Amino acid sequence: MTQICNQNVAGCCGLSEALNPDLFKALCEPMRVGLLAQLTRLPQPATVSQIAACCPIDLSVVSRHLAVLRDCGILTAEKRGKEVFYSVRYNELAATLRGMAEAIEQCCPPGTETGRYKGDDDEQSCNA
Repeated sequence: MTQICNQNVAGCCGLSEALNPDLFKALCEPMRVGLLAQLTRLPQPATVSQIAACCPIDLSVVSRHLAVLRDCGILTAEKRGKEVFYSVRYNELAATLRGMAEAIEQCCPPGTETGRYKGDDDEQSCNA
């Protein structure tokens, strides 16, 4: 089912500003999601080789994946000597996801019929 945004609802069009294509691009790659999950299991910021311990891929590939996650704001990178230590930007990531959820709710708030779902042969309100 695909939700059709009701353009007449105040704030609905704000959804496009809340959606970050770079975030979705970064998270659509399963290996990057796996590396992010690995980093969340580590107790402190970690190097590329520490993060890569979970995955049977070349360190240069891991480094490129981490750079994509860093560039879209999911990770932070701190250079210490010759090594770069990565950590998850939990507060910023949560705020971004929360902002997306709030924008979606503005488009189709709970308890109202501000949008609709279009299925194969049926249309339902958002709350169906």
